[in-house]
Amino acid sequence: MFQRMSTIEAVKNMLAEESGLAVVSTAQADGRVLSSVTNCGVIDHPITGEPHVAFVSMARASRLGHIRRGAHVTVAIRRGWSWLSVTGPAELIGPDQRPPGMDADALRVLLRDVFHAAGGMHDNLDEYDRAMAEEGRIVVFVTPDRILGNG
Repeated sequence: MFQRMSTIEAVKNMLAEESGLAVVSTAQADGRVLSSVTNCGVIDHPITGEPHVAFVSMARASRLGHIRRGAHVTVAIRRGWSWLSVTGPAELIGPDQRPPGMDADALRVLLRDVFHAAGGMHDNLDEYDRAMAEEGRIVVFVTPDRILGNG
């Protein structure tokens, strides 16, 4: 099968099929690739309003250091024989990296919105909010510069 350009809407639809399950990859300083399985969703960026692939990351995740260093992120999604990948630069929004005008409550709501966009459900959102704040969770927004696949 050949690779073809796809759309962010196709990415959103494919992610919705399995609770946003995808492989997220970044480049380490030595050039090796670091990959992990993460729940992702498509959501509008809170500042630009443009759709991005987003996910919530643990504050101690190695990928955050790669992103801070300027590494692009690739999100690969596979459903049966169909696949899509999104590659682009990423932006971090978290307790210590809030854009101007975003307060702690707006970050709390953003973490929930990304969680829901990635297929997440929680019986007690107050508990979810507490855990996200306690763990210093960070939202990663991947700009969809390139979308390839056969899906």
